[in-house]
Amino acid sequence: MVGLLLWLTGFYFESVGDWQIDRFIRNEANRGKIIQEGLWRYSRHPNYFGEITMWWAIFIIALGSPYGVFGVIGPVIITFLIVFVSGIPLAEKAIESMPGIEDYKRKTSVLIPLPPRK
Repeated sequence: MVGLLLWLTGFYFESVGDWQIDRFIRNEANRGKIIQEGLWRYSRHPNYFGEITMWWAIFIIALGSPYGVFGVIGPVIITFLIVFVSGIPLAEKAIESMPGIEDYKRKTSVLIPLPPRK
């Protein structure tokens, strides 16, 4: 049950985060701006948070089966890739020259959704 609830939480963050950024990008008035509303107010990468959360939830669910502990390989690799290789680093690089990015970085958590810092 814990794994299912965690997976649903991750699914919410990934799908809503992707939907919000897609809607933001499609709006011409947002050209050159940084999304700072919805889930993006609490995390610079809520969709990646959701993806990672779903993988860890699957691991928790797998623990109920024989040899399920070996399922840890998937979430460890995905977490590593998103945090250090292809996810966050590439996304951060794409927005590094945008106006207001330093303020957004200062007040918004990189991955885990947290209240904005003052």
